Amino acid sequence: MKIAIAGGHGQIARRLGRLLTARGDRVIGLIRNPGHSEDLVADGVQPVVCDLEAASCDEVADALSGCDAVVFAAGAGPGSGAARKHTVDHQAAVLLTEAALRTGIRRYVMVSTRGAGSPPPAHADEVWAAYVHAKTAADEHLMAQDLDWTVLRPAALTDDPGTGAVRITAERSVGEISRDDVARVLVALLDTPATTGLVLEVAQGSDPVTGAVARAANHRTGATGRG
Repeated sequence: MKIAIAGGHGQIARRLGRLLTARGDRVIGLIRNPGHSEDLVADGVQPVVCDLEAASCDEVADALSGCDAVVFAAGAGPGSGAARKHTVDHQAAVLLTEAALRTGIRRYVMVSTRGAGSPPPAHADEVWAAYVHAKTAADEHLMAQDLDWTVLRPAALTDDPGTGAVRITAERSVGEISRDDVARVLVALLDTPATTGLVLEVAQGSDPVTGAVARAANHRTGATGRG
C-alpha cells in the first residue's frame, strides 16, 4: 500500500512509518516543518511539506495523490494552547477528511484520545478540555462521512518499550499503553478492513496485537460505530 501519515514527525507517526516501510509499504509523511525531512528520510518515509493549518483542500489532495489510505496522527502537542487544539486536532483532521474524499481515498484511520466522545471532567484544565472537545469533534465529523474509517482511542501514552500485547474494547480505556504498541495496532487496523466503522479503545493488555484487532473486527455488534 501507499499510506499517508498526517503529523508525520510525531512520536506515534514515526514509529508507524518505520513499521510500514520495513515491510515494504510506501509511506509519505505530511509535515509542517521542512527541518524534519531528514528524520523521515532516515526512517524510509517520503517527507511532504504540507501545513495542515494553512493548506487548502486542493493542496492536501495533491499531497495525497496515489495513496491507498491515510492515518491522522497529527496533534498540536504539549505546550500548545487551547486555540491550536482546535486548529490542529480538529480542523486539520477535518481538512484531511475532505481531501481524502476529494481524491477517492476510502481508508482513513484516526488516532484519537482517551476521553473523546464524552464531555471532559469538570476538574479538567482549559487546555485538556479543549483537546477533548477538539478530538471529539474531529471523530464525529469523520464518522459522518462515507469513508472506510476506524477511530482508535489510546489510553495514557508512554515511551516504554512495547510489549506487543494490548486490550481493545468498545468501552473507555483505563491504564496506559506504549506508543510502540499504538503503532503496532495502527498497522493491524490498516491490514483489517473489517474494522471499518468501529471506534476502538486500546490499552496495555494480554492479547497479541493482531489477535486483539481480529477479535474486535469479529465482534462488530458489540462496538460503537456503523456496526
